[in-house]
Amino acid sequence: MSIMTRAVICRQPGRPWEVADVELDDPRAGEVRVKFLAAGLCHSDDHIQKGDAGMRFPVVGGHEGAGVVDAVGEGVTRVAVGDHVVCSFIPACGACRYCSTGRQNLCDEGKNAATGMFPDGTFRFHLDGEDLGGLCVLGTFSQYAVVSEFSCIAIPGDIPFEVAALVGCGVPTGWGSAVYAAGVRAGQTVVVYGAGGVGSNAVQGARYAGAQNVIVVDPVPFKRDMAKVFGATHTFADAESAHDFVVETTWGQLADHAIITVGVLHDEVIDRAIQVVGKSGQVTITAVGDGSVSAPSGMLIGYQRRVQGAIFGGCSPLYDVPRLLGLYRSGDLKLDELITRRYRLDEVNDGYEDMLAGKNVRGVIIHEH
Repeated sequence: MSIMTRAVICRQPGRPWEVADVELDDPRAGEVRVKFLAAGLCHSDDHIQKGDAGMRFPVVGGHEGAGVVDAVGEGVTRVAVGDHVVCSFIPACGACRYCSTGRQNLCDEGKNAATGMFPDGTFRFHLDGEDLGGLCVLGTFSQYAVVSEFSCIAIPGDIPFEVAALVGCGVPTGWGSAVYAAGVRAGQTVVVYGAGGVGSNAVQGARYAGAQNVIVVDPVPFKRDMAKVFGATHTFADAESAHDFVVETTWGQLADHAIITVGVLHDEVIDRAIQVVGKSGQVTITAVGDGSVSAPSGMLIGYQRRVQGAIFGGCSPLYDVPRLLGLYRSGDLKLDELITRRYRLDEVNDGYEDMLAGKNVRGVIIHEH
């Protein structure tokens, strides 16, 4: 059996997103059909559409989403029909080497993120006889999607779906980049490069961890202003000005951490980040792009600097998604403020134009049913 669902797809790299009526199979064993109510417009989807990151095409976009469980396949135990859920862009099986050692962000079940294919080698989305993958085996830019139960996290019914959607990727990726991957501690100085949907949460994470100085570098005035809402103590339009300030405010000791959350990773920002951290300082790279680490070895050895990559901010979805929503409910994490604009499904291209123009911290699709 199958149903029809309206979805945003990309047929090949470089082509705009387009809305199509797509056939969706029923969930099989261990799978869940989710009726999505909201989806976040993350920069990673734009990278896919532009061809900057490898992905099997055609693809149903979207990997941040929240909604209601509509149907379950055989053997599903994690969620039930009617549950409100967030879909994590990295699944957590709970049993692989990484899940069982507290590193769910590295779960082996995330292996098909770039194909959208289920572990049995099949797909659930179809269009005109052709198989479509869902981005990260999700596809939240669709009214309905079939996903693994390992990608579903039940949430309290009072959490707004548009807020919950963001906790599937951008919020934990940024927050965890500061709290887990960087390990920011009280009294430290942190420089965050890029204050979009991920960087804003890196700012929140650094402040929550107790950083004394949270310095943001972003060329967009709107994003610098918003960074102060999320806890930035100082903001600069360029890396050089931020570096001079760090030298002055730390009496030459430099920063403890640099966190890179720019929209497109490039060599220059990595070089700047390495230079801004002092002895035993760490550069945490969360951004996506072609940037490479090319610092002279002496730059790393002499000051014992570290360069750390991070995915999902080092968060464990099953633990950290509820934890972050708890911080939201207590007023310790700003999520409503992240949402700059709301869009209909057929306005996805407008949403990404706004993002690239620096008008949004985060845009959200509100699904109509």
